Amino acid sequence: MRELLLLRHGETEWSKNGRHTGRTDLPLTTHGEGQAAALAPLVKGNGFDLVLVSPAQRARRTAELAGLTDYEVDPDLWEWDYGGYEGITTATIRETRPGWYLWRDGVIPGDAGHPGESAAQVGARADRVIARAKAADGEVALVAHGHFLRVLAARWLGLPPADGRLFRLDTGTYSKLGFEHAEPVVLNWNAPVLS
Repeated sequence: MRELLLLRHGETEWSKNGRHTGRTDLPLTTHGEGQAAALAPLVKGNGFDLVLVSPAQRARRTAELAGLTDYEVDPDLWEWDYGGYEGITTATIRETRPGWYLWRDGVIPGDAGHPGESAAQVGARADRVIARAKAADGEVALVAHGHFLRVLAARWLGLPPADGRLFRLDTGTYSKLGFEHAEPVVLNWNAPVLS
């Protein structure tokens, strides 16, 4: 593998409002569709050897609007399962857990559809995606979610999953991971195409 292009899906109503959106399957907003379409010049003419996309409709629609129509859905690319915090903002969580911070404090269990995950569990999924990407011959593209891709970047660099906290990632942005002298590096991070 030469380079790994990461696309974070475009805006949804919940991402716009700061609500934790793990497994709830929301569509893109009109602005989110514009963000996704603006990513198209990044992929046009690029012969990716592997394109993996989260099962979430917001990720699949982002891939399609960006021009990545020949992709494989990979369940390992789902967003962090926020458990009992699904659909809730950080401010609301802090009303009952002052100072709560996802990366340090984790989540509480939710219902059967949202049991919750630890940073280590998200990291294990990221490691499997990285192994698949590294096995590809050329360039690879992933279309997924903010917290998941932050964990993936940390694992790419050999850092603990919780160090994903160091990599802010906005909707509708792209990032690139690659190598320098055979060592994993960040080539580009959180680059906007459309404001």
